[in-house]
Amino acid sequence: MHGEYKVPGGKLVVVDLDVEDGRISNFRLAGDFFLEPDSALEAIDRAVNGLAADSDAKTIADAVRRSLPEGAQLLGFSPEAVATTVRRALARASSWTDYDWQLVHGAAYPPVLQMALDQVLAEEVGAGRRQPTLRIWEWEQPGVVIGSFQSVKNEVDLDNAAKYGMDVVRRVSGGGAMFMEAGSVITYSIYAPSELVQGMSFADSYAFLDEWVIVALKSLGIDAFYQPLNDITSAKGKIGGAAQKRLGSGAVLHHVTMSYDMNGERMTEVLRIGREKLSDKGTTSAAKRVDPLRSQTGLPRAEIIQKMIGTFRGLYGATDGDITPEELARAEQLVREKFATPEWLYRVP
Repeated sequence: MHGEYKVPGGKLVVVDLDVEDGRISNFRLAGDFFLEPDSALEAIDRAVNGLAADSDAKTIADAVRRSLPEGAQLLGFSPEAVATTVRRALARASSWTDYDWQLVHGAAYPPVLQMALDQVLAEEVGAGRRQPTLRIWEWEQPGVVIGSFQSVKNEVDLDNAAKYGMDVVRRVSGGGAMFMEAGSVITYSIYAPSELVQGMSFADSYAFLDEWVIVALKSLGIDAFYQPLNDITSAKGKIGGAAQKRLGSGAVLHHVTMSYDMNGERMTEVLRIGREKLSDKGTTSAAKRVDPLRSQTGLPRAEIIQKMIGTFRGLYGATDGDITPEELARAEQLVREKFATPEWLYRVP
């Protein structure tokens, strides 16, 4: 069995192993990381050999850590990264380049239809009817998107939302509310087979699925990094946040919204952002919570998107695609049956 894991912001970890009588054997660790002293590599191999094949990531990481000689230095990886790679090998996880990716960047859709499209495209990938896909969203009308488990009344001032013509919709993934206006944000979704994140915790998979956009932002001169659990940030402030849903159909839906040119005052009128959440971010004004991409790059939104697309293609390859008429029809049906219904929007009043 073979497993690979590119540590977000770090190095590639590679393992090869067999399983005999329920235990790991013939284990070999490799990669482009740095490790001192040299003898630590053999110590890690010995520590993993003989572990039960159903060991969880913590058990494997603890065994690796105990094996390290005093003063050992691991640069670009960690015992937890080794454990993740072992779990991915045992689960026969795939990698980005195992797939022929599609890129969808086309028409703007109403917020409620965007929610339905996310579910439909993820389900299509899970069913094998669609290639794994990166979709860049476009917005033609404003909206507030709340997380699957958020309370409408706690998150949104409905009177002010109506005043500004903002639809309020609920997505299938968890996480916090998103304030959307045309031209103010950059949003993308990744629809991938579950095998791509096999062996990873939710926390690991968030950073793993967004590493490419960190690379893109750095190429634009932004000192961007991932802040667990689900924030993309920089020294100048938060840039965006991610949310994820793993579907029973065998697909993972991962989407990210980054601020380009946010109307902070209007956002605070529409979103009920409590003092506790603001203090958690270390700020006293909601308008300062997100430092927009425009102020950090000075570039048009379209140019930033093209840099993102170019980075993704350079790393993983992607051909242009589109949403099919059948997918769009299914999404419109889901709007009527689910996403536009009071039962869905107010599932948590």
